[in-house]
Amino acid sequence: MRAVLILAYLAAPKTLLTLYLFSGALGMTWLATVPPTAGLVGKLFGTRHLSTLFGLTLLSHQTGAFFGAWLGGVALSMTGSHQWVWYADAALAVFAALISLPIREALPRPRIVQAIPG
Repeated sequence: MRAVLILAYLAAPKTLLTLYLFSGALGMTWLATVPPTAGLVGKLFGTRHLSTLFGLTLLSHQTGAFFGAWLGGVALSMTGSHQWVWYADAALAVFAALISLPIREALPRPRIVQAIPG
């Protein structure tokens, strides 16, 4: 969704209205992956160490955010424009979506509760 929003913004006329619409739409997708990611980490590794493992997940996310901001500055210095940074952001969002497609969660199994005789 973020890739579509970014590409639509790049193609749209640069007005204050499109900036506000883009900002609002992008803001609605902010942290949209946090609950599913926490759930997936909990299912894969159990809840005993969920806080530590999810903390490491967020650390890797923030490390990527640092490099994205830093490389964005490098690209701006080299090209004089942010345009290629937005294209790279959209490409990385598409890549992330594609590598997430194979993830399949097992359907929940119904619990069978036996009645206690008596």
